Amino acid sequence: MEKRDLALYIHIPYCVRKCDYCDFLSGPAGSDEQAYYVRVLQKEIRSYETLSSIYKVRTVFFGGGTPSILEDRHITRIVEQLFSSYDIDDNAEISIECNPGTLTVDKLKTYRSLGINRISMGVQSANDDELRCLGRIHTWSEFKENYILARRLGFDNINVDLMSGIPGQTMDSWQETLNRTVELEPDHISAYSLMIEKGTPFYERYSTPEGRRYLPGERDDRLMYHYTKTYLAERGYERYEISNYAKPGFECRHNLVYWRLGDYLGFGLGASSYLDGRRFSNTRDKDEYWESAKSAYQRFRALEKQPEKDTMEEYMFLGLRTMEGVRSSAFEEKFRKSMTDIYGETIDDLSQGGYLTWEDGVLRLTDRGIDVSNRVLSRFLLD
Repeated sequence: MEKRDLALYIHIPYCVRKCDYCDFLSGPAGSDEQAYYVRVLQKEIRSYETLSSIYKVRTVFFGGGTPSILEDRHITRIVEQLFSSYDIDDNAEISIECNPGTLTVDKLKTYRSLGINRISMGVQSANDDELRCLGRIHTWSEFKENYILARRLGFDNINVDLMSGIPGQTMDSWQETLNRTVELEPDHISAYSLMIEKGTPFYERYSTPEGRRYLPGERDDRLMYHYTKTYLAERGYERYEISNYAKPGFECRHNLVYWRLGDYLGFGLGASSYLDGRRFSNTRDKDEYWESAKSAYQRFRALEKQPEKDTMEEYMFLGLRTMEGVRSSAFEEKFRKSMTDIYGETIDDLSQGGYLTWEDGVLRLTDRGIDVSNRVLSRFLLD
């Protein structure tokens, strides 16, 4: 029997200092807690190893937090556990998120020796004032040094994360960030707009009418977005998802699993999974996670599959984020139902409004639809 494809996500919830805009499950911790977390993580990884008879792992992604904050011996233990417990493809994409200020020559050499073949570096801005505003621990110069080091040590698949909409940011400073980033020729660029999330220092500063004066306006934010698409396209980066651009062949295979509603399994505190029609997440409480990790697979087995309605909604939400869109034939193969029978009226209405294109059985967002994507995608909720 041919094995099914699986993606693995490993959450490392630690960082040197939490950035002022960040609402991810992350924060500082001492070396003892980090070492204990890795031991618990290994237990959770082992609890699912029976899946190795059913699945072949095509991608692995270390996210956080800042995975590169861990000592290289801890990353080694995790990777060795993954290869011991699962059938990992020889050509698997194995990514690790790294922040400048936490990388060393020894860590990068260790990553290479373990088979980690993709680095994702969170720089956010080439402007040091903007980096300080965000609460980042590095400067542009430090990022550049780390980037060049990674290239010199043989990493030929590097992503750079950038952020627009930063307080005080102008179109000129955003253009400068893009210019300086592209000069380094990364293989992939993720360019996101800042989101002001509740519970963060940024929410306290910038959610009021007075605070919002320091943020680029909605018009400027859209101008930055459209400029980014045009500028990067002219330099060989294809936009393949609303906020992601890649040179040919360097699309993030792991993220494509999410957008295509493939099977993925998340390990670690608060990690999310979608496996065999079941969507579930680990507890965000550390004490509960310590206790529950070794029996994670048993709890998964007890879950019911999510309703088909929910799966259809997610399939449309996620697929329409990509430039390849949603194929009616793929929808019908997955659900044994016609996409137009389910969504025909919505598709017609949004197409007439200029928000969607419907050509050769493929549904895609237009540029106008992308500008108001949250509103457009909400139309695919089923009653």
